[in-house]
Amino acid sequence: MKILILKKLGTVNVCVDPDWEPFEMIDQKGNYTGIGADLLHLVAQRIGLKITVLPTKDWDESIAYSKAGKCQIISFLNQSPYRDTWLLFTKPHFSDPNVFITREEHSFIGDPHDLVNESIVFPTGTAMEELVRTEYPNLNIITTHSEMDAFQLVSNKKADIAMRSLIVAAYTLKKEGMFNLKIAGQLPDYINKMRMGVIQSEPMLRDILDKGIATISAEDRANIVNKYVAIKAQTVYDYSLLLKIVFGFMILGLLFLWRYYELKKYTKELLYLSETDILTKMYNRMKIEKELVMQVERAKAMKYSFSILLIDFDFFKIINDTFGHPIGDKVLIEMADLIKRSIRSDDRIGRWGGEEFLVLCPQSNEDEALNIARRIQMAIHTGVFSTHKHHTVSIGIRTLTDEDIPYTLISHADDALYKAKNTGRDTICCSSSSTSI
Repeated sequence: MKILILKKLGTVNVCVDPDWEPFEMIDQKGNYTGIGADLLHLVAQRIGLKITVLPTKDWDESIAYSKAGKCQIISFLNQSPYRDTWLLFTKPHFSDPNVFITREEHSFIGDPHDLVNESIVFPTGTAMEELVRTEYPNLNIITTHSEMDAFQLVSNKKADIAMRSLIVAAYTLKKEGMFNLKIAGQLPDYINKMRMGVIQSEPMLRDILDKGIATISAEDRANIVNKYVAIKAQTVYDYSLLLKIVFGFMILGLLFLWRYYELKKYTKELLYLSETDILTKMYNRMKIEKELVMQVERAKAMKYSFSILLIDFDFFKIINDTFGHPIGDKVLIEMADLIKRSIRSDDRIGRWGGEEFLVLCPQSNEDEALNIARRIQMAIHTGVFSTHKHHTVSIGIRTLTDEDIPYTLISHADDALYKAKNTGRDTICCSSSSTSI
């Protein structure tokens, strides 16, 4: 069936952002490169899809081409209500947190709702602009034509904040040497979940792309990211010139050292942000996914049991709707702390997204994982929350089998969690069992 559909489609046209380095770009030779480009080519290769990238002058033109049906796929973008009007979206094939970029003197941004009379700049047509306009009306929106323009406006004090993905921010600040800028915080409760957008007239194409995306491993993603984000430095010494202008060299050396220490000052914070969910102070999605791959490989190599718990906060939306997002954030932190105290020292926990948490339990069979889940459930039952209400969680459990890979392990745990939520919530369900606890 897939072969017939692909044969009928022939060569599929793709629209991209020609200036979104390092995610995607069209280089001077007209080649489509970047993280999104490599992911697209990898998926196309694995499902046997023939593609052609349509050149456009900018992202706005790519969007216009897509809406006009000139291209069937947009390769790398967030889903949003506006884009849902003409696109179908695949499952996410890449995730990356959004961070705030400010000048060096700006204070750390914990909650954007607390900012008053501050401006935030976006390249035109981004999903983040759409989100911030809705969720943070206290911020003044400025739009510009490119990523670099956004950074320059902040650097030149024409805007207070820019918000871009962590990878784009780290890449740009290092590449351009913008040492008067820093990463000043992370957007709460939202991670870029990059997908492929398919025009609504081709739902079967979206389904075929999903099958290709399912084959991408965490190692595949890491290799692609490292290809573009690795920083290479070259130092050239001109000794004859040094003999002539020793004083000038000393000034340049001092300037270099100053820049080095300025950059070093933020390296630890940048590493922390890249691996940590700022709200709950636990692993973020990218780090816990990397840890999952490593734990699965180790469990199979050493032939010991390994289980995972996928935990979902029951009816969390009601808390936000009733008490507001600040209280919702506090309750989420309280929930995370209770879970952390209930797991073992060798277990690993990360925020999987929104109100979902993933716990990795090495050397644990299903019964042992079930005992950990029960401890978590009991801790939540007896926990004290800022709402002064009783709250519960639903938990899905999967124990590693010989046939499992990290992707299927998560998929089975998600199925078990779905079953737990559909049987009344406040429930623990194992993927190998038809019963809930």
